[in-house]
Amino acid sequence: MSKQYTPREMLEKLISFNTVSERSNLDLIHFVEDYLAGWGVGSILVPDETGKKASLHARIGPETDGGTVLSAHTDVVPVEGQNWSRDPFTAWEADGRLYGRGSADMKGFAATILAKVPDILKANLRKPVHIALSYDEEVGCFGAGPLVQDILSKGPRPDLVIVGEPTNMKVVTGHKGIAVLKTTIRGHPVHSSQLHRGVSAISAAAKLITWLDGKTAENRAGADPECPFEPPYTTLHSGTITGGQAHNITAQHCEFATDIRLLPEEDAESWIRDYRTFIETDVLPDMLAISQDCRIDVAELAYVPGLQEETDGEAEMLVRRLTGDNARNVVVYATEGGIFQHHGLSTVVCGPGSIDQAHQADEFIELVELDKCASFLDDLLEGMSQIDS
Repeated sequence: MSKQYTPREMLEKLISFNTVSERSNLDLIHFVEDYLAGWGVGSILVPDETGKKASLHARIGPETDGGTVLSAHTDVVPVEGQNWSRDPFTAWEADGRLYGRGSADMKGFAATILAKVPDILKANLRKPVHIALSYDEEVGCFGAGPLVQDILSKGPRPDLVIVGEPTNMKVVTGHKGIAVLKTTIRGHPVHSSQLHRGVSAISAAAKLITWLDGKTAENRAGADPECPFEPPYTTLHSGTITGGQAHNITAQHCEFATDIRLLPEEDAESWIRDYRTFIETDVLPDMLAISQDCRIDVAELAYVPGLQEETDGEAEMLVRRLTGDNARNVVVYATEGGIFQHHGLSTVVCGPGSIDQAHQADEFIELVELDKCASFLDDLLEGMSQIDS
C-alpha cells in the first residue's frame, strides 16, 4: 500500500519534480503511476512522439459511463531570469503559504486529487472519478488532445470535467481561445542605397504587423459592451520579432510570432484565412515583382479553443452547487478546458490558488486554498456516492 499523503505533503512532493516544459515529466508521471498502483489503481500513460513525456489517466469507481474528470497539467514555466529567494523546486512554508514553482499553477489541484485517492476508494461511487494529468499545457496544450482522445477511446465516457486551474475555487465557465502563428519572410538583400532593387523582409513584416494591429483596433471599436471578457474583443498581438543583418542592407530575413486571443465563439481559421489572403493579395505580389526568391510562410504553432459558456451545463450546475458560487466568472487566458469541451464534454474551470501568482518568482499558494479544495472534493465524493439504506 502506498504512503498516505496530506494535500500539502503531496504538493511538496510534486514541486520537487522539475517539470519545466522543456524537460521530461516522466519522473513525476512514474511517481504518480507507482503511487496509484500502491493503492490498487491502474493507470494508462499516453506518451508524446519522443517518448520523453507522457500524460496519465486513471479511473476509480464502477466501469460505467458518466462520472467526473479531474484534470491538471504537470508542466510548469521556467524559472530562469527570475529572482527566487530559495530553490524553486524545494517547497517551503511561510505565513500560511506554500512556496515553489507550480504551487499555484497547477500542482496544488493535482496534489489534492492524489492525496484524496484513499477517500475516493472508500466512497461507494455510483459513477467513476477519472484522474487526468497532461504534459505541455504551458507551451500550447499539446498533451491534452491526445489525452482526451485516449480517455474517450478507452471508455467508459465521463459526463463532465473540472479543470483545476487556479481560480480561488470560483467557478469559471468561459475563457478565450488562442492561436499561435510564426510568420517567416524572405526578402531580397541589396545595398540600402539601391533600395529600389531590393525587398526588405522587415518592411514586409511591418505591413503585416500593422494589419494585425489594425484588426485589433477594429475589434475594439466594434466590441459588444455586454461581453464579459476584459478586453471584450479578440486581440491579434505580435510578441517577438527578429531580422536583418545591418543597417545598410535590405533585410533578407525577418520572423515574428503572433498570438490571437479569440472570443470563445470565434473561429481561429477565419482569422488565419483573412491573414493569408492579405499576404497573398496585398504584400507578396510587390515583393515577387522585384525577386521571385521572396516568400512569406505562416506556420500555425498551436491552437487551443475557447471555453464557451454552456446553457444548463452539467459541469457548471454541479460545481456551482458544491461551491455556492453563482457569479458569472470568465477569464482571458486559455486552458485545457476548451479542448475537453471541444470533444463534447461539459466543462468548467475551478481550482485552488490565484492566477496572480502563476509564472511569478516565489510562486505560492495559500494553504487555506488547499483546505478549500479538499473540502470541495469531499463534497463531490459525497454527491457521487450511493447512500446505503
